[in-house]
Amino acid sequence: MNRLWMTTLTAAAIVAASAGAGHAQEDGIDKAKADAFDARMFAGAPGKKAYACFVRRYDADHLERHPKQRVRAMKLLVTAEIPPDQATANYSFRLGVKYRHRSGDFDSSGDCGHLVVEDTAREVRLGCGVDCDGGGIEVALSKDDKSAIIRLNRITVWQRNKPDDEAADALTAGADDKIFRLDRADNGECAELVIDRKELAALRHK
Repeated sequence: MNRLWMTTLTAAAIVAASAGAGHAQEDGIDKAKADAFDARMFAGAPGKKAYACFVRRYDADHLERHPKQRVRAMKLLVTAEIPPDQATANYSFRLGVKYRHRSGDFDSSGDCGHLVVEDTAREVRLGCGVDCDGGGIEVALSKDDKSAIIRLNRITVWQRNKPDDEAADALTAGADDKIFRLDRADNGECAELVIDRKELAALRHK
């Protein structure tokens, strides 16, 4: 998927606009709060590069109780990296989706930035966006840091290995597809979302 990366603030602004009012963008966030969120997300200070992987495979009982849910499995890989020529970290995400009534694997990716949600006691989240008006997601953490809480209105996904426009699809928030809770997993669980071989090797050694 050769999609251009956006800047952190652009990604945050897109998600804030799509999710509604009540968000403060990256430049208005206290650094200590952002650092604390990063330590929770990556189970420690991220350093030069860090990954966090979250996975959920919905069982038959869950899908029976949520008949309108389109997604049957989801994976999220969040990356923090300080480029060689910069002093601060860049954040990005990769999302993998399997549909309930449609075959194939679907992916999305883009950049992220910290957001503060004013109506939840100034909770810090990541706001992540896809370029070319591809929507995005918000990523929060559960209180015990063992799960990622993904919220979305709309995000463009592409059928894996088919990055052209004809392979694009939109995952939109329906009755049972607004909020997803994914469990923290070994980074290797998210290896299928990584295309670059060097990055794949780095992921597997984290």
